[in-house]
Amino acid sequence: MSETANIAKMAEKLSKELFSEFNWEQVGPMNWNWPCEDKHRHNTNTHPSDVVFHYNEPYMNARTFINCDLKSYARGSINAGSVRVAVESLARSLNCAEKSMEWQRKYVHKNISPEICGLLFIYNHDGEYDKEFASLLNGVKHDKLDIPKKSKIVVMGPHDIHWLNNVRHEIVQMRGTGHLPPRDKCGFFYPHLVLRKNIQFEKARAATLEMLTAPWIILTAAETKQHVIFYRRKGESVDEFLYLIDYLMHYQVLTGETEVQIKTLDSASNAAAYFGKAVDQYIDECEGSPEMKKQLKAIKYGQINHVQTKFSELEIGMENG
Repeated sequence: MSETANIAKMAEKLSKELFSEFNWEQVGPMNWNWPCEDKHRHNTNTHPSDVVFHYNEPYMNARTFINCDLKSYARGSINAGSVRVAVESLARSLNCAEKSMEWQRKYVHKNISPEICGLLFIYNHDGEYDKEFASLLNGVKHDKLDIPKKSKIVVMGPHDIHWLNNVRHEIVQMRGTGHLPPRDKCGFFYPHLVLRKNIQFEKARAATLEMLTAPWIILTAAETKQHVIFYRRKGESVDEFLYLIDYLMHYQVLTGETEVQIKTLDSASNAAAYFGKAVDQYIDECEGSPEMKKQLKAIKYGQINHVQTKFSELEIGMENG
C-alpha cells in the first residue's frame, strides 16, 4: 500500500474509534464510489462514500445517516481552498444520496424515516496545525451549496477532532478503572423540551452531531446514577458557569443522589475558582434549599487527561499488508 493510502487510513481508523464511543454505528460498504444522479450539473460520474454512520434521533422517529468524507492532511494542506473544494464536493454527493436508490439500498435501513446529512472530517495527521480553523470556512458560499433544503453538512476540523478524541479517551479511561459502567449501560442526555419531547428514550443513546459540536456533552449512566459533563468552553468567567448551572437545574440533571462530574480540557487557569464562585452565587441568588445546596456543592470539577493521537504510517501499512 502506498504512503498516500496509509495516510488516508489514519482518518478512517480514528473516525471508527472515535464515533463508536459516541454510540454511532457503521453501515454498508466503506470507500465506495457510487453513480452520480446528475452528471451534467455535477460534472462527475461518481460520488464517494468513505464511510456511513447512523444513529437514532432522540426527538423524532427517524434515523440519521451520516455520509462522511474523511481527510487526513498535514498542516500545510489545511487551507481555505482545500476545505472549500471538499465541502462543495460533499454537498454534491449529499444532493445525489437523497435521490439515489442505489446509495439508499446500500446504506439506508428499511421501514425507517431516514435523515441524510454530510460530515467533512479533517484530521491533521502530523499534529502540527495551530491556526484558527473556523476562518477557513469563510470562503464557502453556503447559499450556493447544492444540498437538499432539510439536510446539512457539518465540518469537523483538527481542533474539533482533538477535543472529541480527548473526550473519547477519558470515557475509555473511566470505564477501564471502573468509574463508568460498560458502553451498553451508558447513553447521552437529551432532556424533554417544551416543544420537543425525547420520544426515543431507550433507542436514542448516541451523541448526535448537534451534541458533538455543542459547548458540552453529557454522558449518562442511569443504573449507577451518574452524569459526566464534558465541558468544552474555557471557563473564563463566573457568568459562563452560571449559565451551565442554570441548564443543569432547569433540565433536572441535578436530582436525588445522582453523581455529577464536570470535566474540562485546556481550561482557563482560574476556571475551577470561577466554578466555585458560580455555585455560591447561584445558591445565594436563588435562596437555595439545603437540598439544592447539597446537590450543587457535590458537583465534582476536574480536568481531562490530555492526549494527542498520532498514527504511524509504517504500522498502518503493516496492518493492511
